[in-house]
Amino acid sequence: MAGESIAILLKSKQTVFTIKELTYLWQIFDEKYLKSKIYFLTKKGDLIRLRKGIYTLSLDYDKYELAGKLKTPSYISLETVLRNEGVIFQHYRSIFSVSNLSRIIVCNKQEFIYRKIKDDILLNLDGIIKKENYYIASVERAFLDAIYLYKNYYFDNLSKIDWQKCNKLIKIYHSDSLLKRLNQYYKNAKHK
Repeated sequence: MAGESIAILLKSKQTVFTIKELTYLWQIFDEKYLKSKIYFLTKKGDLIRLRKGIYTLSLDYDKYELAGKLKTPSYISLETVLRNEGVIFQHYRSIFSVSNLSRIIVCNKQEFIYRKIKDDILLNLDGIIKKENYYIASVERAFLDAIYLYKNYYFDNLSKIDWQKCNKLIKIYHSDSLLKRLNQYYKNAKHK
């Protein structure tokens, strides 16, 4: 029975599981039975508890997937995307996301930083890429998130930014001051 339960999780293509996901994957709707099954599998070492209500099969899980499950709704953005895309050169060990609340969560020695953004911006999926188990901002969306939240941010390499995409995405922020900042970054990038 335990082997069958683990096999279901392995087939799911997820690396991190919330209790709600375990409920549906295992089709166990009796809360007491579900909790005892989770307890048994963690005691046996087949399931690893990362945080209250969040589990994995192996410590080789997808950290971006975990970021999306530690705080929902959220998506990977800001320094994480900008660094990955070569817009900033500073290396951050932390994983940055935007969410409806600002938080710093440390889980399994990994720091997850969430920056608060307005709900109408957060829930707008323009410029957001749906990966298999998480959401991540396009480089233009991450850039706009950064200049929206940080005001005077320094970017190392703005040649990676598609300014036309930025001009389409900026509408979701409803901010005249953000438009001015975007235009200033564009002018500075074109004069380099």
